[in-house]
Amino acid sequence: MTDFTMKTDADGVALITWDVADKSMNVMSIDGLSELDALIDEALADEAIKGIVITSGKEGSFAGGMDLNLLAKLKADAGDDPAKGLFEGTMRMHHLLRKIERAGMDPKTNKGGKPIAAALPGTAAGIGLELPLATHRIFCADNAKARIGLPEILVGIFPGAGGTTRLSFKLGAMAASGFLLEGKMVAPAAAAKAGLIDEVVADPVAAAKEWVLNAKDTDLVKPWDAKGYKMPGGAPYHPAGFMTFVGANAMVNGKTKGAFPAAKALLSAVYEGALVPFDTALKIEARWFTSILMNPSSSAMIRSLFLNKEALEKGAVRPEGIPDQRVKKLGVLGAGMMGAGIALVSAQAGIEVVLVDRDQAAADKGKAYSEAYMDKGIARKKATPEKKEALLNLITATPDLNALKDCDLIIEAVFEDTEVKAEMTKKVEAIISEDCIFASNTSTLPITDLAKASSRQDQFIGIHFFSPVERMLLVEIIKGKQTGDRAVAKALDYVRQIRKTPIVVNDARFFYANRCIIPYGGEATRMVTEGVAPVLIDNAAQMLGFPVGPIQLGDETSIDLATKIMRASKAAMGNEYPASEADDLIVWMEDIGRLGRKAKAGYFEYDEKGKRLGYWKGIHDKYPLAENQPELQEVQDRLMFVQALEAVRALEEGVLMDIREGDVGAILGWGFAPWTGGPLSWLDIIGTPYAVERCEELAEKFGPRFEPPALLREMAAKNQTFYGRFGGEAQAAA
Repeated sequence: MTDFTMKTDADGVALITWDVADKSMNVMSIDGLSELDALIDEALADEAIKGIVITSGKEGSFAGGMDLNLLAKLKADAGDDPAKGLFEGTMRMHHLLRKIERAGMDPKTNKGGKPIAAALPGTAAGIGLELPLATHRIFCADNAKARIGLPEILVGIFPGAGGTTRLSFKLGAMAASGFLLEGKMVAPAAAAKAGLIDEVVADPVAAAKEWVLNAKDTDLVKPWDAKGYKMPGGAPYHPAGFMTFVGANAMVNGKTKGAFPAAKALLSAVYEGALVPFDTALKIEARWFTSILMNPSSSAMIRSLFLNKEALEKGAVRPEGIPDQRVKKLGVLGAGMMGAGIALVSAQAGIEVVLVDRDQAAADKGKAYSEAYMDKGIARKKATPEKKEALLNLITATPDLNALKDCDLIIEAVFEDTEVKAEMTKKVEAIISEDCIFASNTSTLPITDLAKASSRQDQFIGIHFFSPVERMLLVEIIKGKQTGDRAVAKALDYVRQIRKTPIVVNDARFFYANRCIIPYGGEATRMVTEGVAPVLIDNAAQMLGFPVGPIQLGDETSIDLATKIMRASKAAMGNEYPASEADDLIVWMEDIGRLGRKAKAGYFEYDEKGKRLGYWKGIHDKYPLAENQPELQEVQDRLMFVQALEAVRALEEGVLMDIREGDVGAILGWGFAPWTGGPLSWLDIIGTPYAVERCEELAEKFGPRFEPPALLREMAAKNQTFYGRFGGEAQAAA
């Protein structure tokens, strides 16, 4: 099978069609690059061919990007010099796209070239846009579902097939920054307005052919190949351009806090490229791209945020032999913030929802959450009144439990109390069909214990959403001791329906995500009691890539939630509970009414509208600031290891069944430093021998919570990595 084919019509226009077999969307491979290169040579050499149109055989899309395995192959094929292999492979892509761009023109006169246009049926991402950018005109279908852009930065790399250089040379550094540094994907009309593409038309192939047959020599010359080219907005040595690059540097560091190497490398490629001729700029881009690909952060991010995430979303851990379990009708018990959010995302997926609460007013309030959400979408022109009406028609708000009788999945999101949940389980099971799956959205209570109230424990499972439901990408599925495969398949199929990423874990207190998040906040609070400045703690976390620091996170989630979890843990664990000064701090905060943002008083001061004004200095009356503050590295090590060690323990104890889920779940669930690829990937980056050595130092200074688990010690002794030992599918730690 070939990825690219070419046919020439009677008018002399060669149509090159990209259509990768067995893929729903085109991706570029090494073979594909070779095929395209050969076809371009053939078309340029054939005097009967007047011009070329490059299009896709996929309905609704042009291409989804690069086959990231290609990058791994370039590394592997280079043997002892992987950087050389990556650079040379990248330059081969540049040579091909430059050949398309120059299209046989005379290098001195810029005449005699063959017009080449791109006809996009829809979505064009990554190399799927970099290739069209090298053509002379880009036509895109008027496809409302299509998205155009360069999202590479989101998986730890940047556009390395000329996209960085072409877009910055075409639009200027400032206008290109949103697409390059933020990975924005926009609809065709917005892409045309921004200058990413040229025209939005009903039939892009027909329009492209017509343009090709009428194009003049001057239509083929890119601005940077014409005499007198100046970068829009000014190059770095231009007064206006200088300010642009100063601002861009500040923006990158302000947003990333220096934690993401790809953003810095991209900015360097744009800056240095703007100082030299276009072909030299492409070499600079290739060098920086190679540098990033050689950085272990890049490999880890690609693995977790692209390969592993995609595998989990496609059912990598779904039980075999279970037929399709997609949800037709969902029952949601409890119309509070969580229940309302679950109802919203389910209705967005086209699922019929019954939203139940104690009385009609409470149920209606839950449905009103969806109404308000859609109203905001309408105001931002991201939704329509018709879509709002259709969504709301899918949600039935009622206090009547009998309305649940036809549901095939129930998600309970009532008050976090075992007895309350048990009572609701029994009432609902008396109404629903025998094959209906029952799920609890609990975030802390063991599923096995909750399942004891069920008469069919094999059909009882945990489906743990993160708040706010509509924004958080992760859903944690928890298997109780008696949970059967059909319940797991049902939960996974449902999560796929609502377009979120699932991880499946075995039952244990706090499951996986919360058992790692809670020590993160707890370690920060311990540091406050030791006299460490809260601003140092939060900034240390953000410099690691966490979206917010743990002190701020404590205010956002509320102090009384922390005390509730602490008391429940004490009750469950008894003498084994590791009490600390941190417990005293949060109880004191609760006693004086500083419950966090919701109370407009917590670790921060707030104005009347709830805006943070600064850290609350009163906390130092009880916990004075230490005269000598710790080194930044020590604060960061404490925050990172306290989470990573919990991930290892979860794997060791069998709570985590697949290391991919440990890494993907950490990044999507609570924002664990994305540049690391997740806690287990981070331990691979720093090396297990060093991890054990550093943890021993921390344990000696701060306590046994930093003692390396037996699994980590064993791996360190053998100099093993997690992905080396367990691969992508860890079934057990033993």
